[in-house]
Amino acid sequence: MTSIFRAAMGADFDRLHPQAQRRFSVGLASGEACTGRGVMDRIWHGGAFVKPFLALGATRNILVPREGRRVPFVIENVPYTDNYGRETVTFVRTFDLPGRPRRFDAQMVLSPQGDRVLDYLGTHQHLATDLYFGAEPDGSLLIRSGEHRFREGVLDVRVPELIGATAEVRESYDDAAGRFRIQVRVMNRYFGPLFGYEGSFRASYTDIRRCGVRPGLRPVREEARA
Repeated sequence: MTSIFRAAMGADFDRLHPQAQRRFSVGLASGEACTGRGVMDRIWHGGAFVKPFLALGATRNILVPREGRRVPFVIENVPYTDNYGRETVTFVRTFDLPGRPRRFDAQMVLSPQGDRVLDYLGTHQHLATDLYFGAEPDGSLLIRSGEHRFREGVLDVRVPELIGATAEVRESYDDAAGRFRIQVRVMNRYFGPLFGYEGSFRASYTDIRRCGVRPGLRPVREEARA
């Protein structure tokens, strides 16, 4: 057995920085979970037209409706087996924004083909997208999103490009600082930049066989469709 990220990347996984390899080896096979604690130097939004969509998404812990600088945050990557027997890794980000914390939830599973990762977004997994992982020449990780789909009951539709978005995530390890650095940009083909954040964090690891999955980390509803 191997992590879902190593399985999706194949030999490319070995080109990642050693610290990135450990971080993305979290899974049922390793028995480890990873918690990152750090600061987002900046959380930004696009034009004013974006705000209603961000506010709507925030009701299901999708994206973040507020901007900010020097925002403390935590990211929790915890593996578990979902109700459909699939190995799943949480990507739950909690941003300590003024007023109250905001969460951006995602759960990742390996695609049936094994060549990419499926990213289910939000508390009810209404949105799903394909993620493609690759190693950059400097050992950093580049993640690009593919097609988005909306699922609710019998409804299963592709999100049109006009209202959809593509995401690009870059995560690297800074040896001098002993920290991971992350940059996220969400773009629309027609309207440009929509949302993003950039910052850094330190990672720690725990034994999931001893700690398990804390309450509230798993989604309210799980989606079976890949």
